[in-house]
Amino acid sequence: MPGKRSPGPSVKDPERYEALRDEGMSKQKAARIANSDPKSMAHHRSGDGKYEEWSKDEIYAKAQDVGIKGRSKMNKGELIDALRHG
Repeated sequence: MPGKRSPGPSVKDPERYEALRDEGMSKQKAARIANSDPKSMAHHRSGDGKYEEWSKDEIYAKAQDVGIKGRSKMNKGELIDALRHG
């Protein structure tokens, strides 16, 4: 990352973070994605089903992985919305 500022020690994958920022994502959303498990992200990207087809527990676990705050008080629809629009 020559010439770019480090995102800080809390970001697990700085290169992925910078690529997401270059695509126009907010700092918060880029950091959540850069810190998430790429295998769990592949489940959503690979077309293995839309969030509506997932169980609430699966959606909750995904929200936990990406750091959605207030998730314990959300219903399935609110969790889906938070994941999509983070």
